[in-house]
Amino acid sequence: MVIAALGALYLGGDVFALFWLAAAFAVSWEWQNLIGGEGRAARIAVGGAAVAAAMAFGRVSMPGAAALAIAVFALAGAALAGGERRLWAATGVVYAGALAFSVCLLRESADVGALAIAFLFAVVWGTDIFAYFGGRLIGGPKLWPRVSAGKTWSGTITGVLCGAFLGLIAVYLGAGPQLANWRVFLVGLAAAAFSQVGDLFESSVKRRFGVKDSSQLIPGHGGVMDRLDGFIFASAFAAAVGLLRGAPSVAASLFFW
Repeated sequence: MVIAALGALYLGGDVFALFWLAAAFAVSWEWQNLIGGEGRAARIAVGGAAVAAAMAFGRVSMPGAAALAIAVFALAGAALAGGERRLWAATGVVYAGALAFSVCLLRESADVGALAIAFLFAVVWGTDIFAYFGGRLIGGPKLWPRVSAGKTWSGTITGVLCGAFLGLIAVYLGAGPQLANWRVFLVGLAAAAFSQVGDLFESSVKRRFGVKDSSQLIPGHGGVMDRLDGFIFASAFAAAVGLLRGAPSVAASLFFW
């Protein structure tokens, strides 16, 4: 998956968009299956339409239209779910749609779109890897044992710091020292922290519905949502920062302060 993600990033354009459309659809499919309930097939179709719309509007930088489309499809998903699963069904549509929109919005940004995605890859992957090893080597108190039995404070802090540092290295290698500064490191820290929140969020959803993995799409590694939980939150955070800052482009707003 890492090779495929990097290949799609390098090629860009339609290849990148289709790769993440497939990933976001898989996330939506897994979510609706995970929560169960009525109207599952229809909800999966609605989720697919939502991620397609989010991708299309992300590519042409139309956040308002994307938000409206996602909201409409989320309401449709909620109506189809019925009962106590209405909010869960709508949340799944927003969750998958946010992924499709944010990655396409960032990648299509002028000049540094590819760098923004590479930066997020480095931050999220670095956070995950070093959080695991930091927790195993240092140990100590659990971060939130009721939600994630294995996650420790030491591992989380180690992962966030190392993820931000690796993101800074990615920017240095991709754009040189003029962009690799302490402000970008702080952005990396925030993105790494959001990636850990995303990990905890998915763990809490799985615990709520009594499942270990989101699916078995990736043999031996669970589902797509299990692999992308942190990246979804980090990419949504990065897109939000870029949209709020506005100029010179969404992706460039992460690096030029």
